[in-house]
Amino acid sequence: MLRGLDISDMLIIDRLELQFQPGLNVLTGETGAGKSILLDSLGFVLGWRGRADLVRQGAAQGEVTAWFDLPDDHPARAVLDEAGLPAEDELILRRINTVDGRKTAWVNDRRCSGEVLRALSDTLIELHGQHDDRGLLNPRGHRVILDEFAGLDAARSKTRKAWRAMGQARKAMAAAEAAMAAIRDEGDFLRHAVAELDTLDPQPGEEAELDTRRRLMQGAERIREDVQRAHQILGHDGAEGAMSDAIRWLDGVADKAEGQLDAPLAALARAMVELDEATDGIVSALDHLTFDPTELEDTEERLFAIRGLARKHDVSPDDLATFADGLRAKLSALDAGDADLGRLQLALAEAEAAYDTAAEKLGAARRKSAKALDKAVMAELAPLKMERAIFETQITADEPGPDGRDAVAFTVATNPGAPSGPLNKIASGGELSRFLLALKVCLTREQSGLTMIFDEIDRGVGGATADAVGRRLSQIAQTGQVLVVTHSPQVAALGAHHWRVEKQVLRGMTTSQVVPLAAPERVDEIARMLAGDTITDEARGAARALLSG
Repeated sequence: MLRGLDISDMLIIDRLELQFQPGLNVLTGETGAGKSILLDSLGFVLGWRGRADLVRQGAAQGEVTAWFDLPDDHPARAVLDEAGLPAEDELILRRINTVDGRKTAWVNDRRCSGEVLRALSDTLIELHGQHDDRGLLNPRGHRVILDEFAGLDAARSKTRKAWRAMGQARKAMAAAEAAMAAIRDEGDFLRHAVAELDTLDPQPGEEAELDTRRRLMQGAERIREDVQRAHQILGHDGAEGAMSDAIRWLDGVADKAEGQLDAPLAALARAMVELDEATDGIVSALDHLTFDPTELEDTEERLFAIRGLARKHDVSPDDLATFADGLRAKLSALDAGDADLGRLQLALAEAEAAYDTAAEKLGAARRKSAKALDKAVMAELAPLKMERAIFETQITADEPGPDGRDAVAFTVATNPGAPSGPLNKIASGGELSRFLLALKVCLTREQSGLTMIFDEIDRGVGGATADAVGRRLSQIAQTGQVLVVTHSPQVAALGAHHWRVEKQVLRGMTTSQVVPLAAPERVDEIARMLAGDTITDEARGAARALLSG
């Protein structure tokens, strides 16, 4: 519910603060007094797109603040939560427009975008007028209106869920088909590459080991002859034999040398130990330098094969094994692809069937509810002096979407036998207002918490018809809040709260102000609306009669 509106430096408004009440609030005043400026200002703080030149002449900026009651279950709380904004019992919207056109907005003292304001406004305010493009006259919203009348939130939610599931299934199917197509294109390559890698079976680190072994074998032939010659020189026929003879000869005469040979014999013994170790090392080296003549060829062939495959697949030799695993996985996916596609096709068919079922049930409920809505609207038209008019909700096939496969349009015929057509094209201004009002009466029976604004919706009607319009507005206001900008005394008299919008000129500057009216002042204002500038006693009497009725 809109509790208040604070306007500063907007068009011809200097400073204005209004506090609204539940029920039917009426704003009256002469043409040009500034009633439309109030709606422009309210639309500005709600983020609606409107006129650009809103800042009062001579001011640096204009500012509008609106505050609303926000019950715990109000849909605006969901918008606030999604936008990451705080939700409290009171919602305060503030927006500034500088003279150069820059706009800044706050929600509960937190900066926000115009998109957030507009999303909030959809849950807070509903504007209706003869040229309204935000409410009932917008054909794109007729399906939503019918669903709200019929209470189809659950069915629509189920259809949206089925639509999302179907979209996800189609996306998964398309991705799988694209992946399979890509794999199939390289199927022959995969099979050949996997077979080639499986045959070679390269291991991490093998390339380095083969390279070391190859270099060793390549150098073995060049050094083995020298190593063998050294072995022979140090062996039994060489140094080892000579040292053994020397030890034997010295040992045979040592007892006659009176100890002079003890040290040389000990040194020779130590040398023999070292010589044995050297000989053993040389023998071991000769063993390692001995290989099958074909081993070098085999080693080089495998080394070159590993390096060739690494270059072919643009990976390092040590990564060939991991690369082979990846190719095998792709090949397995290709082999299992048909089964996966079959599973996804089945899931898609089930999702499509679920959507078809949900959309069909939603459509059937809409068709049934459309007849109930037509009947309810027709019942409201009679008191509005349009008993000969015909209202019909037409449902036709539409492209499938998250809200089903139905296009909904409200059509009217103003007289029996006359062709029917879209609500916003067939009816005249006064007729359109009454169609609009009858439809709104039917739609608001279960609504609460929404502030409805009717901008001169009673234009073009008078007398008993205007009284009927006023009573329907009063009926709507019983469960919420209605603001009516009106020139009809019959409508104004039915208001629970009354404000007069008037101009005043002060020091050569025209400003607009809004004055709350007490009972005596209401008599004069309604008398003015009845009689014009000159208020007579008869007009006051008529005004009192309207107010007492």
